[in-house]
Amino acid sequence: MKKSLIVMGALLIMSSIFAVSCGGNSSSSAASADGPTIGVTIYRYDDNFMSFYRRNIESRINGKANLIINDSQNNQAQQNDQVDVMIQKDAKALAINLVDPQAAQTIIDKAKAKNIPVIFFNKQPSAQAMASYDKTWYVGTTPEESGDMQGKIVVDTWKANPTWDRNGDGIIQYVLLKGEPGHPDAEARTSHVTLYITNNGLQVERLEPEQTAMWDTAKAKDIVDAWMQKHGDKIEYIFCNNDAMALGALQSVQALGYNKEGDTTKYIPIVGVDAIPEMINEIKKGTVAGSVLNDPVGQSQALVDITLNAAAGKDPLDGTTWTLDEVKAVRVPYVPITKNNVNVAEEAYK
Repeated sequence: MKKSLIVMGALLIMSSIFAVSCGGNSSSSAASADGPTIGVTIYRYDDNFMSFYRRNIESRINGKANLIINDSQNNQAQQNDQVDVMIQKDAKALAINLVDPQAAQTIIDKAKAKNIPVIFFNKQPSAQAMASYDKTWYVGTTPEESGDMQGKIVVDTWKANPTWDRNGDGIIQYVLLKGEPGHPDAEARTSHVTLYITNNGLQVERLEPEQTAMWDTAKAKDIVDAWMQKHGDKIEYIFCNNDAMALGALQSVQALGYNKEGDTTKYIPIVGVDAIPEMINEIKKGTVAGSVLNDPVGQSQALVDITLNAAAGKDPLDGTTWTLDEVKAVRVPYVPITKNNVNVAEEAYK
């Protein structure tokens, strides 16, 4: 009898281990409701901006649908598998934050075969992929706009602070931290920030080829550590494709005594994109020059509105104030944020 109990206990433990291991690390979760099943994937839960986006999706869809939401852990093959599972679970609509924008067609083909609407968000597929299925839409921003608004922050703050031109040559000596190579936002922000600056009468000089830190704070710090060791005071501005990298740049320069709160004698201006709460705090303290609000509240609301409509077989814009452009995209505008209007960004996170 005792031997049988031991065997049964061992089998139960093995069964539990198997269940956990089969679940993988996708962090899939579901919220019950008397509504359709909605499948959502996030390319990385630990991305600063996407963590706020995810929370807003969950809060806005709560009670309106059965939500299946997955962390794709920056792995496109894993995301493809998650899509297969959500389709098997009879999802009535899919909301996909792609790991790789080039994989959009694969996901569209999977959904189209089952007549399931797909709403991409944050990473935009190609126009060709979007046009391949009439039940595909996109929620996001205009990538070029974020670069232009970042450029506006640079122009305005540079003109307002003549002491930032430490060598007095009238030229902004800068370095730039780039996000994911090939990501539409990273490419547009990289090119448009300097284009806006030069179009508005200022000259720039790039001290180093831009380097990718993959939206990551620790990687950004390591890169800026090397740049500071090489150039030091010659760096007059640090442009960052997002706030996570801007915060890494800040850590780097602060370790060398720059950008301390209340001390403007040793200062290298830093500008980011997203205006996440951590960055808002630094803007208020004056340790960074500014950021561009990438509104997670507005974007998540648009995503939930369109996804629920699509899942119910309605027009995606039914009962909303959103509009679609020529590539079936809803564009939520960016807002440049500095110390002068930081309250606007704070309101977005209330």
